[in-house]
Amino acid sequence: MEFHSEKVSSYKNEILNLKEAMPGIAESYHQFTGTCFQEGELDAKTKQLIALGVALFANNELCTFYHMEEARSKGASDAQIMEAVAVSSAASAGHALSQGLMRIQPNLH
Repeated sequence: MEFHSEKVSSYKNEILNLKEAMPGIAESYHQFTGTCFQEGELDAKTKQLIALGVALFANNELCTFYHMEEARSKGASDAQIMEAVAVSSAASAGHALSQGLMRIQPNLH
């Protein structure tokens, strides 16, 4: 088993523990995320690619691995996954640039 798959499996096991400890919270979270990731105006693959980009931006290792696997399971190619990585990088850079332009640059003059 690959390293990232082991991490995702561990997470899924911990979800089971959460179900035992806090069944209402676990079920509410499961329903919410399940609804969000259902096919709608966006297909399931696109939703997983978006989630992958958010996970990268948030520096969430587990979610990065999880959504990469989910995107693959929904038919995403390696090229599509890497394109999502690139878009996430561009959005991340834009975030830093916009904050610098609006918060820092005006205070330099």
